[in-house]
Amino acid sequence: MSETKNIANREIMEELRGADVRPSTTRVHVLKYLREHRNHPTVDRIYQNLIETLPGLSRTSVYNTIGVLERAGLVRPLSMEGGEMRYDAFTEDHAHFQCERCGAIFDVPLNASGIAGDALREFRVKRLDVLFWGLCPLCAKEHRES
Repeated sequence: MSETKNIANREIMEELRGADVRPSTTRVHVLKYLREHRNHPTVDRIYQNLIETLPGLSRTSVYNTIGVLERAGLVRPLSMEGGEMRYDAFTEDHAHFQCERCGAIFDVPLNASGIAGDALREFRVKRLDVLFWGLCPLCAKEHRES
């Protein structure tokens, strides 16, 4: 899902400071990209989209920045099929749906308590990852038409 919206750099800087993260240029740009583009990108996609804006940027800088943002709770890692790592700046509990045909990843609302009921009552859950696979509406429609 590629939802885009414009967010001011000052908002991102305030968010980073609020999470006790120094707002370096790379951190601001990476978090801003993730907030504005809900496309669950890989580090390589983030790098490719920011290299023109930040000519000195390296993939290592993006990896390191993602690590800082993840530890601060501003970014969630998504381990997709095949071990591919993607990143999501929407950190509230939700599920993901990955289309087997086009590869798009969509956010799906989720009622976490409805999944396990009392089964996890004595467990201390720190994070929830639910991934659905299948065909997105567009690919399912194209599949029916072919």
